[in-house]
Amino acid sequence: MRNRIVLGVYMGLAGVFGMAGTAGPAVAQDLPAPFTDDDFLTVTEAEVALGQLLFYDPILSGNRNISCATCHHPRFATGDGVSLGLGEGGKGLGPDRLPDPANMPEQLIPRNAPPLFNMGARAVTVLFADGRIEADPARPSGLRTPMEDEMVAGFANLLSAQTMFPVLSQDEMAGHYQENDVSQAVRQGFITGENGAWDRIADRVAAIPAYAEMFHAAYPDTTRRGIAFTDLSNAIAAFVSAEWRADDSAFDRALRGEPLTGAAAEGQALFFGEAGCSACHSGALLSDMGYHATGAPQLGPGKGERFERHQKDIGRMRVTGRAADAYAFRTPPLRNVLQTGPWGHAGAHADLRAFVDDHAAGGRALEHYARAAILPAFEGAKPVWAVLDDPAQVEEIEAAVPAGRALAPEELDALMAFLGSLTDEVALKGRLGVPDTVPSGLPVER
Repeated sequence: MRNRIVLGVYMGLAGVFGMAGTAGPAVAQDLPAPFTDDDFLTVTEAEVALGQLLFYDPILSGNRNISCATCHHPRFATGDGVSLGLGEGGKGLGPDRLPDPANMPEQLIPRNAPPLFNMGARAVTVLFADGRIEADPARPSGLRTPMEDEMVAGFANLLSAQTMFPVLSQDEMAGHYQENDVSQAVRQGFITGENGAWDRIADRVAAIPAYAEMFHAAYPDTTRRGIAFTDLSNAIAAFVSAEWRADDSAFDRALRGEPLTGAAAEGQALFFGEAGCSACHSGALLSDMGYHATGAPQLGPGKGERFERHQKDIGRMRVTGRAADAYAFRTPPLRNVLQTGPWGHAGAHADLRAFVDDHAAGGRALEHYARAAILPAFEGAKPVWAVLDDPAQVEEIEAAVPAGRALAPEELDALMAFLGSLTDEVALKGRLGVPDTVPSGLPVER
C-alpha cells in the first residue's frame, strides 16, 4: 500500500474545511466550494523528494545545462520573470538570462512561462495555453495529446505527461540539432523505444547511484523493469503538485468561512458579480479550463512551425483547426497572480493593473497597448512586434474578441485588492525549496 502523504498535515493547511456561507453583504453572491485534500493528486514523500531533485537538475536537458527550474523558478513565482524567455543558448536566470555567445539561441521561447501553482489539482484538465494536452477518459491512455496513445502509456496523470514536451523542444531543453544525443534522436523522430530521446534521458539518470536508489524506494517495481522516462515525469509531477499547492490564501480562508473585508470584499463582489470575471475564472481553481479570445497582445516568434513565415499565434485553433478557436487561449488559474507576471500568453503586460484594464476592454485595447514587455537583450530574435505592426493582423485579432466593458478606476482598485487576496505565501516560497545540490553534481540555479 502506498505511503500516502496526509496533505492537510504535510502542507501545513488548516484542518477541516467548511463551506463558505457566512460572507457579509458585499459577497452575498455564490462562491465556489473550498479545496479539500481530495481535490489534489495523491503523492508520497519518497516521490516528492525525488521529484524535487529532478526538477532542479540540468541532467534532463540535452546539453545538461537547463533544468525545469530555469523557466519555472520560485524566485520568480514559478515563472522566469520575463515576457518571453531564453531556453537553450541562454545563460543566467530570470531577467538576467542572456544569450550565450558560444551557443547562440535561435529564437525566444514563443510563449510566456506559465506559473505552476495548483497544477496538481484534479480540476486541471488541460495544460498549455492552447490545450494541446488534455484529460480524455474516452482514450486508452486517459489523455489526448499530439502523440499516439501507446507513446504516452505510463504517465500517471496529466501533469506528468506535460513534461514530455519541454525535453523534446530544441528551443527549451533538448538543444539544437546535432548538439547532443537527445537532440539528434528528436531530429530523427526517435522519441520512445530503445535509444529514443526519452530513453536516453532516463538512462542518464538511472546511471547515477543516488538516483537509482531513490527510484527504487519511490517506485519499487523499477528494480525489476528498470527506470523509464515516465518514472521521471511522475516524480516531477508529484513534486510540483505538493510544492506549489496553493489553497491557503485569504480568498481560500473566505471560502472556508472567514469573509474578506474592505476593498478585497468589494473586489470579490465585482469579480463574482457585475464585472463577470467568474464566467471564465470559475470554481475554486478560478479557471473554467476553457478557451477564450481576449485580445491579449501578440509578440515574439509566435507558436508555429519553423517553416511558417507569419508570427501570429492562433492559440487553440492550432490544435483544433476550427476557425471559431482563433486567438483563444486557456483560462489561467489565478493563485498568486500578483506575483506571476508578466501577464498574458506572450507576457505582453508587465503591469497587472494595466493588463486587467485592457483585458476588460476587449480587443480594442490593442490600439493603445503600450508595448510594455520585459524581454532579454537578444539581437538575433525575430522582429518582436511584427504582428502588432501589421494593421490587418491586429484587425483579425480584434474581430475574434467579444465586446468588453470598461472599468472605472475605483473598480480596478477593488479588483486589484481582491487579486491580492489570492496570494498564498507558503506556496510562493515553496515547501521543500531549492536543493543545495543534485545527484548529477551539475550546478543548481538558485
